[in-house]
Amino acid sequence: MRTFVFVLAVVAICLSPELAFAAEDGGSAWGFGIGSGLAVGLAILGAGIGQGLTAAGAVQGIARNPGAAATIQTPMIIGLALIESIALLAFVIAFLIQGKI
Repeated sequence: MRTFVFVLAVVAICLSPELAFAAEDGGSAWGFGIGSGLAVGLAILGAGIGQGLTAAGAVQGIARNPGAAATIQTPMIIGLALIESIALLAFVIAFLIQGKI
């Protein structure tokens, strides 16, 4: 139950429009920094989980059938590269949100 409440609180904070529009009157843009930091953090968390599950699945497949190691390894590496590219894309988007690019 505590985990559910924590996740609900984090979602409520992420969806809060006050953070995104904190610099509306020409003040500091700390809201954009918080938003982009959360975006990168969540993207990297998702990418890390995806890479872990991909590697675990590949290792289990190779352990069950060692003869298929070459067949399993190539799609796994392509999948890991695609997951990493999504994480890098989130990093670039965070810089765009901050206005650094």
